[in-house]
Amino acid sequence: MSAARSLYRALLKEGKSIPNYNVREYVARRVRERFTEARHLTGDEAAAALKVGQEELALVKRQAQVYSLYASVPSIMNQPHGQRSA
Repeated sequence: MSAARSLYRALLKEGKSIPNYNVREYVARRVRERFTEARHLTGDEAAAALKVGQEELALVKRQAQVYSLYASVPSIMNQPHGQRSA
């Protein structure tokens, strides 16, 4: 099921490009949850799930573009651990 694996990786990669920490983590969490739920699907159900996944990938790509258009205040969660100020 290499199509599912490549879709999984593409969703996670595209989700990482979202600058907002909360949205980025939400996308990663939902991707993991949805793929865990669909792990046992076969046949037509698996094909339908892949189609939905492709649509979700297009949605994540659009969201990443929209979020990149607007400036945002850097979140403390985006800073490396050693650079956080108390």
